[in-house]
Parts: sequence; C-alpha cells; structure tokens
Amino acid sequence: MLATLYAKALDADAPKSLLHDTYARDIVDRIDYNWAATTITAKNAPSVTLRSAHFDNWTRQFLRLHPDAVVLHLGCGLDSRFLRVAPGPGIDWYDVDYPEVIALRERFYPPHPKHHVVAASVTDPAWPAEIPDGRPTLMVAEGLTMYLDQDDGIALLRRIVDRFPSGEMQFDAFNWLGIKTQWSNAVVRRSGSTLYWAINGPYDILAAVPGTRLLQWVPVFEVDAFTRIGGGYRLMAAVMNRIPGVRTMAQFHRYAY
Repeated sequence: MLATLYAKALDADAPKSLLHDTYARDIVDRIDYNWAATTITAKNAPSVTLRSAHFDNWTRQFLRLHPDAVVLHLGCGLDSRFLRVAPGPGIDWYDVDYPEVIALRERFYPPHPKHHVVAASVTDPAWPAEIPDGRPTLMVAEGLTMYLDQDDGIALLRRIVDRFPSGEMQFDAFNWLGIKTQWSNAVVRRSGSTLYWAINGPYDILAAVPGTRLLQWVPVFEVDAFTRIGGGYRLMAAVMNRIPGVRTMAQFHRYAY
C-alpha cells in the first residue's frame, strides 16, 4: 500500500506525469516514514502508475456508459481514484479495505456524499449486503487478486456476480510465472507479502465464474503507454513481447456479467 502510494507521489512531480496525483504527494508529505524502504524510485515508479492510469481509463469508460452506476473499489488502500476520476453526481462509490486501512484513509481524505467506505476484508462474505443492488455495478481491483487465495478469489467474484445484476469486473493478475518468480519482486519481498493466486488467462475466470463474458484481456507489456515512456520500459516491453508465454506474466482483465 505504501509503495504504490509513494510511486504515485513521485509521479506527481515527474516532468511527464501520468496520473498527476497530487493527493498522493500530499499524503506522503504528512506521513513520517522511511520511504526508501519501499524500494520505489523515480525510475521504477512508472510500473505502478501505468497500471493505475490503465484502470482509471477503463473506469471512466464504464462511467460514461453508466452515469447512475455503483463502483466497488476493492483493496483501495490510500488510492485517490475517486478524486482522480471525478465521477458524476449519479455515481455511488464504495472504497473497501481492512478497518485499519479505512481508518487511515479517513485521516487524509475529506468526506463526500457520494463517496462511501466499507471497513472489511474484501473476502468477507457479509459486506456486499451493505451495497445497494439494482444498478450497473463496476468492480475495480487493482493489485489485489495475486494476494488472494484462489478459492477466496473465485468466491469473491462469484459473490459480485450473484449480488449485482449487471456490470463489469476489472482487475490485474499474475500468471504462474509471476507467482513462481515473486522472490524477484523487490516491492513484494520487502513488504513481507506472499502472492498466491495465478490466473493464466481469461478461461480461468470464465470457467470458474458462471455468467461472465470477456470484454478485454491485455498483457501488461502490450499497453501502449509502456512503449511511449521510453527508457528501460520501452526496452523491457520490446523484449517481453518477443518471448511467447512470458509476456502474459502480468495481465489486465475486464469482464461483463
């Protein structure tokens, strides 16, 4: 959570900022923490901010089509997506995370009549009952699925589909290679976290979550922004896209139900 926050703060001051997330920068300035411990630097911050920008764009697309939607932002951490996206007055937005995370969020973000918080584990089966159904619903889960147990993750997605009659699920995932090589991910290693759930492709979800259909599946190195920002990311994208199977190590998934 702190690593992604710091990446967005660094991006806010970058000459070619992707997110312009001044909220993240302001929060970092208010937290007394050794930010170097996150292993995030100005050079590797785009690996976080590119992902966030991608989901911001997908979110905006959904909300343009459904101006009366409900948004479920799962594992929200300290992310300012509600403020960055600036949804219209017909949108009800729910940020869901552990109670201690929500308590921390409330120290930094002002209340808003359309912005709601749910203090619960995303895998707790009780919290969806607090959310109104009957409206198009968008689930956004950035940087979440790989930290879940497979059974818990599938149960979560099924719960969303069963509770809300129509909508879209957007999330990123690692395949088996990303899970197997997690030791090489400095941010994960330094945080003491463990990655569990490997999603190797769309069929893993389509087979496990009845009622879903694929809208879009994008290997991370096929995202246009990687080739636009230059430097090591352009080279990495070029190399990874030439190795069959490897380029799908990290993916963006988008399903309708």
